[in-house]
Amino acid sequence: MNNTYMLLTLLPSTTSWSAQISIIMIISNLIAIIIGRYAIQVRGLGPSIPISGMAGFGLTELLATTSLGHVLGAGAILGLHGIGFIN
Repeated sequence: MNNTYMLLTLLPSTTSWSAQISIIMIISNLIAIIIGRYAIQVRGLGPSIPISGMAGFGLTELLATTSLGHVLGAGAILGLHGIGFIN
């Protein structure tokens, strides 16, 4: 039982949700959407989304790019927390 508590004290602390972290995640998602808009070769195969200026950019492309954006955002948040830039 004591070993479990000792192991829990060795775990790194994680960041709590804040406005700073949400801005980083939003920016990461926007960057991923912009990259995906020009990098995805075959577009518009799935259902479309009713956003003007995004012709041919469907729901599947949006989900794929925002998934990538969340991976990039999580990495950025953990990296910035690791160097002490955000708390």
